[in-house]
Amino acid sequence: MNMKIPLFKIYWDKSDIRAVSDVVSSGRGWAIGPNVEKFEKEIAKYVGVKYALVFNSGTSALHALMIAYGIGPGDEVIVPAFTFIATANAALFVGAKPVFAEIEQGTFGLNPKDVEKKITDKTKAIIPIHYGGLPCKMEEIKKIANKNNLILIEDAAESLGAEIHRKKIGTFGSASILSFCQNKIITTGEGGAILTNSNEIYEKLKLIRSHGRLEKGNYFSSAQYMDYISLGYNFRMSDILAALGLAQLKKIKKIINKRTKNAYYLNQKLSDINDIVIPVSPKDYYNVYQMYTIVVKKGRIVRDKLKDYLNNKGISAKVYFEPIHLTSFYKNTFGYRKGSLPVTETISEKVLTLPMYPSLTKKEMDYIIKTIRSFFNK
Repeated sequence: MNMKIPLFKIYWDKSDIRAVSDVVSSGRGWAIGPNVEKFEKEIAKYVGVKYALVFNSGTSALHALMIAYGIGPGDEVIVPAFTFIATANAALFVGAKPVFAEIEQGTFGLNPKDVEKKITDKTKAIIPIHYGGLPCKMEEIKKIANKNNLILIEDAAESLGAEIHRKKIGTFGSASILSFCQNKIITTGEGGAILTNSNEIYEKLKLIRSHGRLEKGNYFSSAQYMDYISLGYNFRMSDILAALGLAQLKKIKKIINKRTKNAYYLNQKLSDINDIVIPVSPKDYYNVYQMYTIVVKKGRIVRDKLKDYLNNKGISAKVYFEPIHLTSFYKNTFGYRKGSLPVTETISEKVLTLPMYPSLTKKEMDYIIKTIRSFFNK
């Protein structure tokens, strides 16, 4: 269905086109080139970590971290079921088991108390996510990870630029991942990154990302033999996409400001509708609003009717997320059934994500607001 107001629009300008065009017109270095290293340095600088490595997707980044930390068969990784499926699948990629913990209402992130309950002698890591640009209760989860000597990997795919007490998301864990998929804060179409302060993990990741090859320069332009010293994958980001990422990163402050301004306007205008709960951030949490998600108090039936009503009026609305444990794959593989994670399931039945993007206009937002009011007035 062609929506008048889509769920997201990519924010771009001529600098993005120029950045890609410059690499293409150079006639070389499309795969490995100088923009990859530049992009990595700028991401690390922006977030405030020592190292950043870019990947062809956030999923590849998660997979690579599982390998780098030696997670494998017999290990358990605690994750939420209220996330994109790659968060949980990453453990399966290496033969480990994802263990689902409940989320909490305030941030839609992992509930620290339930995380603690799910820890066993097999637990190797915790992967919390920061939902839709809003940080989870990261400080509490970090204390639990430290107390139990567990690896802490932040899935910050949706939350580049978000903060807790002015400390950037992506700096709390042992490592973190970002996504640059098309609906994220900045985008390269597809792409991802890993952030870490560990030189040991950084060096391992360089091998994992590029076939296990000990690189001493540009593989395609160097005549020098480069040995293969471990098993690796082709998880690289191309120089074309890295150039696009650099151009996008230069606009990130502007992009986030536009998102937060739009979110505040929607919050102001929707706050008096008793049938919904607008997104509210805990004190000293900075939400970058990669998504704008409301809670429909009466649950799935009314939520789905509202979703259909909005869609029929040309406004895109979507559920983020249906719980992972209730997908056919996880039910058939692990035997999960409805009721396995009651809090997660209840929240999932009430959430509805509305359009949110930097170029969303006041006229479009007013139409969204008017349509939601019209639905509940009926």
